[in-house]
Amino acid sequence: MKISGAEIIVECLKREGVRHIFGYPGGVVLNIFDLLYDEKDLQLILTRHEQGAVHAADGYARATGRPGVVLVTSGPGATNTVTGIATASMDSVPLVVFSGQVPTLLIGNDAFQEADIVGITRPCTKYNYLAKDVKDLSRIIKEAFHIATTGRPGPVLIDLPKDVTGSKTEFTWPEIDIRSYNPTYEGNKWMITQAAHLIAKSKKSVIISGGGVIISGASKEIRELAEHTDIPVTMTLMGLGSFPGTHHLSLGMPGMHGTYYANKAIQESDLIIAVGMRFDDRVTGKVDAFAPHAKIVHIDIDPTSIRKNVRVDVPIVGDVKRVLTVLNKVLKEEVKEQWEEVRRAWLKQIDAWKAERPMTYTYSNEVIKPQFVVEKIYEITKGDAIITTEVGQNQMWTAQFYKFDKPRTLLSSGGLGTMGYGFPAAIGAQLAFPNKLVIDIAGDGSIQMNIQELATAVINKLPVKVAILNNRYLGMVRQWQELFYQERYSHTKLDESVPDFVKIAEAYNAVGLRATKPSEVEPVLKEAFKTKKPVFMDFIVDWKEKVYPMVPPGAPIDQMMFEEPEKKPEKKLKVVK
Repeated sequence: MKISGAEIIVECLKREGVRHIFGYPGGVVLNIFDLLYDEKDLQLILTRHEQGAVHAADGYARATGRPGVVLVTSGPGATNTVTGIATASMDSVPLVVFSGQVPTLLIGNDAFQEADIVGITRPCTKYNYLAKDVKDLSRIIKEAFHIATTGRPGPVLIDLPKDVTGSKTEFTWPEIDIRSYNPTYEGNKWMITQAAHLIAKSKKSVIISGGGVIISGASKEIRELAEHTDIPVTMTLMGLGSFPGTHHLSLGMPGMHGTYYANKAIQESDLIIAVGMRFDDRVTGKVDAFAPHAKIVHIDIDPTSIRKNVRVDVPIVGDVKRVLTVLNKVLKEEVKEQWEEVRRAWLKQIDAWKAERPMTYTYSNEVIKPQFVVEKIYEITKGDAIITTEVGQNQMWTAQFYKFDKPRTLLSSGGLGTMGYGFPAAIGAQLAFPNKLVIDIAGDGSIQMNIQELATAVINKLPVKVAILNNRYLGMVRQWQELFYQERYSHTKLDESVPDFVKIAEAYNAVGLRATKPSEVEPVLKEAFKTKKPVFMDFIVDWKEKVYPMVPPGAPIDQMMFEEPEKKPEKKLKVVK
């Protein structure tokens, strides 16, 4: 029996195990939406903007490890997905995005709501398709899910002309056969042995654990490597939670706003084992001054990420989990070392750095410090929550003062740095885990980027909590203006335009709470966490507070600016070399 292209799409989604789709309707996809009207096995979550749909699917994917699915219409519906697709691409998030398109005969004629979304998204998708024949549709969809979820994951887009989804053909479920696509999963054993010997010879090793460790499900293996060899671990922003933040070998996050002791350890190390990370500029600082004494072992499934930014002595292309499994076996069976003795002096030095410059801030009884809010969230939740963030100071304070012990508990836009990501991502995560506490830590600027998705949370009864660190500024940009642009706050002050977030929450039939002094922070958090509805918490925080430590642009990562407690906030800068 012949079925339509729209029916093929629905059937394929079921066979791929999809349960939730995030989307927004429009003319050329109405036949697909019509089928979803009676569908019992697929739930479409209607967002209030297509960007919100992609970020929600992204949060769903990061929280679960399964691909997020998006369905939007043509033209502006499709182009509104681009920021979300680019966000997912930079952070290796598996998405399958279905965009409607005008009929094939009208493509290229500037038809109503036509856009070349395949051309537009080519630089920011792992792959994309224009479906020209209904007979190819099931193959394309199966390939799209395979490509999105294998190798280095990423977003795949399928453009669906209206006549293709309306045409009929016999349904088939083909085998995957993509000759040009063959990711490498098994690492070169000789290279792995070389890495093991370098580890054995080194006295001052550091592991840098990235997002690839989480994607690969290799948290157990990275911990086994660290504990067996007594090597301290620093986690990139995307890698937070890949190794327990409360572990005695944890160094926290490295880089521009990383810990003093992580950056010092990297710069003084004789060996770096980089796992599932890409040496982003925020991690390396001045590249030619990065880890000057260290040999580098780099493990990643994406060969293009190795040697792209820094020199590498032992490159290992392969799936992180599989490579680490072999490496751990070699270290246990072929390398006989008294690791505790080898690392004693190194770990003692790191403890001294931790004591010299702990991660701290100046507490106030008068005004709410944003770091205090993050600390209280961690204290109350005991780390048992899914945390999303927006981008900027709120993101960095979260990375610094919330200890992530488990993978897939921090969802944040790392590579692209997308303001407006956190709230819809929290909605996606809450949908995936309805019984988990999901908290978006936001800024008053970022939350307004996709604030309309509060309707999505309310209508779907998703009790997402949003902690707004309201400093009435675009805080991170303001910080740079203060430090490097002579306090010329060009278009970063939001005082006159910051809305009443409590009233906004109430207007959407959600709950709004506010704290204006430190003593109110804990009661507001506890009230929000026990409320079974979406909650906006408006924390009026110290507008002058900055994110420290900070590596100035263009400097090595061990040249850091710090807050000096004995001085006034606007004057407390010091560079330590």
